[in-house]
Amino acid sequence: MKLKSVFLILGVLFFLSACNNTPSRTIKEASVVFKKEASLAIFNLNGELIKEYDIELADTPYERQTGLMYRTEMNSHNGMLFIFEDSAIRSFYMKNTLISLDLIFLNESLEIISIYKNTTPYDESSIPSLAPAKYVLELRSGQSELHQFTEGMKIKYTEL
Repeated sequence: MKLKSVFLILGVLFFLSACNNTPSRTIKEASVVFKKEASLAIFNLNGELIKEYDIELADTPYERQTGLMYRTEMNSHNGMLFIFEDSAIRSFYMKNTLISLDLIFLNESLEIISIYKNTTPYDESSIPSLAPAKYVLELRSGQSELHQFTEGMKIKYTEL
């Protein structure tokens, strides 16, 4: 009987020590990767093509709320187009956005109505449109200046 008790105690101790030695679990964050969903072209005031971009679309409430947050990089030929159901004064901010962006507000005719260049990452200050906007295009910081985008220029996008 004593031998059975000793084996039972040793078995319980072995089991408990095995439970305590399980490796700790770490949660690995998944990186958000670019997914081309459309092509977008920007035209000057004479209707001439200035620049083309591969873009993601943000056309659901969740996508519009998240936008480019948590992204660590974005190529200069990529962007994100936010599509809303109606035209209204829009306000964006850079909370949880790690990269500087140019924000381009567009009316329902896909015409640029205001541009904010070189936004500050993590800044929670309001960035409002100057007129009712139905679309907002986010590009990597510096694109607006490099290609001399101005109010009145138009865009055209084609979903894939």
